Amino acid sequence: MADKNNLVAVSRRALLRGAAGLGMASLAGQAFAQSAVDDLINARSRGNWDDQFDSQSSRASASVSSNIPILSQSNLPNVQQAIASYQQIVAAGGWPAIPPNSTSLRLGAVDPAVQILRQRLVISGDLSKEAGMSSSFDTYVDGAVKRFQARHGLPTDGQIGEYTFKAMNVPADVRLNQLNTNLVRLQSMSGGDLGQRFVMVNIPAMHIEAVENDRVALRTNAIVGRIDRPTHVINSKIYEVILNPYWTAPRSIVEKDIVPLMRKDPTYLTRNNIRLFDNKGQEVAPETVDWNAPKAPNLMFRQDPGKINAMASTKINFHNPNNEYLHDTPQQGLFNKLMRFESSGCMRVQNVRDLTTWLLRDTPGWPRQEIERVISTRQNNVIKLSQEVPVYIVYVTAWSTRDGVVQFRDDIYKRDGDQQLALQSNIGVEQNPGSIEDDNLPRQ
Repeated sequence: MADKNNLVAVSRRALLRGAAGLGMASLAGQAFAQSAVDDLINARSRGNWDDQFDSQSSRASASVSSNIPILSQSNLPNVQQAIASYQQIVAAGGWPAIPPNSTSLRLGAVDPAVQILRQRLVISGDLSKEAGMSSSFDTYVDGAVKRFQARHGLPTDGQIGEYTFKAMNVPADVRLNQLNTNLVRLQSMSGGDLGQRFVMVNIPAMHIEAVENDRVALRTNAIVGRIDRPTHVINSKIYEVILNPYWTAPRSIVEKDIVPLMRKDPTYLTRNNIRLFDNKGQEVAPETVDWNAPKAPNLMFRQDPGKINAMASTKINFHNPNNEYLHDTPQQGLFNKLMRFESSGCMRVQNVRDLTTWLLRDTPGWPRQEIERVISTRQNNVIKLSQEVPVYIVYVTAWSTRDGVVQFRDDIYKRDGDQQLALQSNIGVEQNPGSIEDDNLPRQ
């Protein structure tokens, strides 16, 4: 069956060119080749295809991102144009709802539901009208679905999965209201000078931009606060980078996680490089503590720097009253998740050393090689930036950095005024018992 599917997916043009190329062969060879082409084109298993398999539409998911930062003033006209376009869509009746059975659709399917899918994608500008309205899920539809997914921060696999299905069925008038809400947010950030260099964290998009001269110098993924411990929106300045930071466990983690674990496994603290200190700064041996006492010991639980440290190699401090900061993580696999709302308010940064290098560029003595060398020593090192860098932690769920390309993200904290925009409403689970990676910690 796999071989047959592979044959079905062969380009008609490639086959025809191949058949034509046999002109140097014998007439019998030509006849045989043409017969093979005809058999493939007319095969029942091939389905009712309306396009050429080597069409450019299969690559229509080409990046919808831009090197223009979200907070750039140049984006406002694009957002206003998007609002005008969506007003026209709403006035014309919006787009049709995708039927539930659409979740089984993918490249190669032939189903009446594909016609509805085509209508939906044409109206939102993801599919050209020239692609037609057949029932075939062809490469044009595949490319359009991928483009839609890219605009909504979803994996571009071309399949109508659960989240793609939900996003497609958000009504046009709801999306219009979302654009209007976010235009106000963007306008509130465009009035003043954001700085020649700044960092932006967009909570709903779960990504970070390092911006320089109104261009994105670095964009990377982030893990942000879960629903019950949201990351705070704030304008501030980054003043400090700590390489090989200590991690001090908050009282809640001590009581709920560490003490119960010590009752089960007295070696837990030692294995995790966590040491105990009293209020005089004197170290206390874990075996001298009564772990079965009604209350947790009134001690500081401090984890030494190292690979298993909850903040791993780096902590980036900015001024704020919430004890939040940016930091590395030993759990790099979390960045592979679709929804990364898992922290207690702080922001874990993928490729944090790239961001650190960018932040320390104007601080003498800290090129990338020196940063790497210090991290390898596992010795705590506090670096004050020679010039503080502005950081803007924002909540933007809709924007446009390119004409005709409108980006939407899930309203995870339910601030856009419509339940239909909070597609991941069940995200925000508590940390697993025994996990010591909690970000909302007191400063060193």
